[in-house]
Amino acid sequence: MATSPQRPPARRRTTLYAWEGKDRNGKLARGEMPASGTAVVSAMLRRQGILALSIKRKRVQRDNRIREKELALFTRQLATMLKAGVPLLQAFGIVARSQTNPALARLILSLCADVEGGTSLNQAFARHPRYFNTLFCNLIAAGEQAGLLDELLDSLARYQEKTLALKNKVRAALIYPAAIVTVAILVTSVIMIWVVPTFKEVFSSFGAELPLPTRIVIAISDFMARYWWMLAGFLGGAMAWALRLWRRSAAWRARTDRLLLRLPLFGKLVRKATVARWSRTLATLFGAGIPLIDALQAVGAAAGNAAYADATATIRQQVAAGASLTTALEQTRMFPGMVGQMVAIGEESGALDEMLAKVADFYEIEVTEAVASLSNLMEPFIMVVLGVVIGGLVIAMYLPIFKLGSVI
Repeated sequence: MATSPQRPPARRRTTLYAWEGKDRNGKLARGEMPASGTAVVSAMLRRQGILALSIKRKRVQRDNRIREKELALFTRQLATMLKAGVPLLQAFGIVARSQTNPALARLILSLCADVEGGTSLNQAFARHPRYFNTLFCNLIAAGEQAGLLDELLDSLARYQEKTLALKNKVRAALIYPAAIVTVAILVTSVIMIWVVPTFKEVFSSFGAELPLPTRIVIAISDFMARYWWMLAGFLGGAMAWALRLWRRSAAWRARTDRLLLRLPLFGKLVRKATVARWSRTLATLFGAGIPLIDALQAVGAAAGNAAYADATATIRQQVAAGASLTTALEQTRMFPGMVGQMVAIGEESGALDEMLAKVADFYEIEVTEAVASLSNLMEPFIMVVLGVVIGGLVIAMYLPIFKLGSVI
């Protein structure tokens, strides 16, 4: 059984070098290699049968980001290469040359250099925790020990692809109403700050008392026109403070995660997506031969929601004490009844990973349908809200004109 990979020892700082040389056939070859010095680059090239002609330190930009989609594609490419019988180091080189993101290419070359220097593959990945989490490294370690690295990489690629697709669906469901509300706030602000004052100048010549709705709108407009910079600064500062607090405070993130689960409409969607990810992660780990206790520890970290991470920690404690996974899972009351039933069937039949995968498939379909339904429901709701707000402003501004017309 695979165990969690040990934390690798610290290594010397490496630099990226661009090299040119001739191979055994006398053909010109060039490439890039991370190393601690030019002597290391020259020695590694000699091992590959290449005579170095030029080795230069390369300047690299540090602002390139590596997206989850690119990491999933890298895992899929590496799995495909290994399944085709391509040696690991050669596969790293081929995949690195195909990358359009320089940051990802440097990361792959760094992994290649580590493995070529004698580091195990899971330790090489563990040196980059920003991109490869404990779950990833555990599966790689299991694949290395069982001699099934290509199959485990294929499972990892499927897991990453499904998880990414699920996150994108939830993100799309949350972004759409947020974008509409943002546009509505901007449009309303423009009307209140620039349009309403024009009407106010016209109304000042009437010499009569304005209707109450009009007076309220004008008062709000005067306040926004005078203190718009203060409002913008307050909103910007509040958003920056909340974002910083969310990033640095685990307690704040936990409260936010629990709040998301209680939101109307969106709460059910977030819960289904979390259950799908939880089930998919446990199915992938347990199916790779990782012990249930170790798998549950990794699942808690990958749950994506603090409430489910806490529930998973409780489940792990009860399973370690001798309880069945079904009993421990049902006692948390965080999972739908169907999940407990499928887990019970899996434990009785010895096919727990298959049952968990079916649970994940079911809830991924549920999320897809929920996103579609939510989008269809939110469109008319948002249109009604916008109509009421914008329409109310227009009516409030035209009430004095209608009143004047009735008097005439």
